[in-house]
Amino acid sequence: MTDERLVKAYAQGCNEAFDTLLKRHQDRIYNYILRIIKNEDVANDIFQETFVKAILTIKQGRYTENGKFPAWISRIAHNLIIDYYRQEKTENIQSADIDDVNLLNRKELCEDTIEDLMISDQIRQDVKYLIKELPKLQREVLTMRYYQNLSFKEIAEITGVSINTALGRMRYAILNLRRIASEKDIVLTI
Repeated sequence: MTDERLVKAYAQGCNEAFDTLLKRHQDRIYNYILRIIKNEDVANDIFQETFVKAILTIKQGRYTENGKFPAWISRIAHNLIIDYYRQEKTENIQSADIDDVNLLNRKELCEDTIEDLMISDQIRQDVKYLIKELPKLQREVLTMRYYQNLSFKEIAEITGVSINTALGRMRYAILNLRRIASEKDIVLTI
């Protein structure tokens, strides 16, 4: 029997028809859920909820026959997975009232260590060195853009060139910075 005939039989009260549908699609649906969730207990819960939702929809007469039962049941599973992740996301928001979790004990809220300060200072020195190595016109555009916060339109007006020329100089400045940093073995990340 086709999936559609089994759905119709189940809607008319034949419970064995749904058992056949379940056996036919359970492995594929369960494996799909498990592949995304990667937790057997949660995957089992979502799997069961998928078929419970399918049962309710069919029993309420809301299933529309279109010859695509596997896609329909997969869509239910997919939506339940999305719901699970949404719920998980909201549950991970922690309250400052919880005593066993110190929300303020995080690195990004701490002052920099002396090592962090030294590394940041070295990176700034390296960037200044690299900029000095650029050709004058590229150095000029880069300085105006990043240190003076000027738009490319403003840079073009000040330097007396087109916006495309200013953009091109910036592009070549960035490419040259990368090339020079690579040639001099300068690492600009912490």
